[in-house]
Amino acid sequence: MRELFHPNLEQICLSTVLSALGDPIRLQIIKNLSHKKETTCASCNIDLPKSALSHHFKVLRESGLINVRIEGKQRFLSIRYTDLELKFPGLLDSVINSFKSSHS
Repeated sequence: MRELFHPNLEQICLSTVLSALGDPIRLQIIKNLSHKKETTCASCNIDLPKSALSHHFKVLRESGLINVRIEGKQRFLSIRYTDLELKFPGLLDSVINSFKSSHS
């Protein structure tokens, strides 16, 4: 199996992160992941076809927002909190908190 691309810290760009977070589905995925340390793709609770979800996961991964770990046939997702906090202090918490308060 081929290795998935995850940008290193220097490759994570603010405009790419904000663009990824600009989509309501991807923002919902991040919100759902914020409650978990790591989860499977199926546990994200987003009602979309698998192909559409895969696209959103890829955008989030390639922007540097999430890490995808493959174990057998399962893919495990987690937010790259440490990297994002180092690169853009407070950004992710602000986005998640803003999303939660606007959808309460």
